[in-house]
Amino acid sequence: MTYISLALRDRVRQHFRELCAYCHTAQTLAVTTFEIEHIIPQSVGGKTEFDNLCLACPTCNRHKAARQTALDPETQTERSLFHPHQQIWNEHFVWQEGGSQLQGLTPNSRATIHLLKMNRPQLIKIRQLWIKLNEHPPEGDLLQL
Repeated sequence: MTYISLALRDRVRQHFRELCAYCHTAQTLAVTTFEIEHIIPQSVGGKTEFDNLCLACPTCNRHKAARQTALDPETQTERSLFHPHQQIWNEHFVWQEGGSQLQGLTPNSRATIHLLKMNRPQLIKIRQLWIKLNEHPPEGDLLQL
């Protein structure tokens, strides 16, 4: 395991507003500690530097693992996963069903949603509860009406 300084960890957490860089679950709503994730895995040369680190919930981090690509379920083509530093979240994802489900707007985001299982039934159910508590979706995220 690579050492990541506290200052760098704090910078990553602040940059991603304490949200998972992929599914936008808020750290304050989760019962697990979010992780600092290497976007390009170390196993393929990814460096431990700010532009290659993001905040990830444990579930997104486990499903992503060392993968950098996934199948877009719509086009059946292999696509790069969403890159949280190089791409803007609101240009790739939009909330549907009042904020309980994510829709991918691009082949990359659809592949990311599919691989990371970002619309699994358990997560949709908990998002519905967070919506009732006015805790979700995160401020600034696009909501499709």
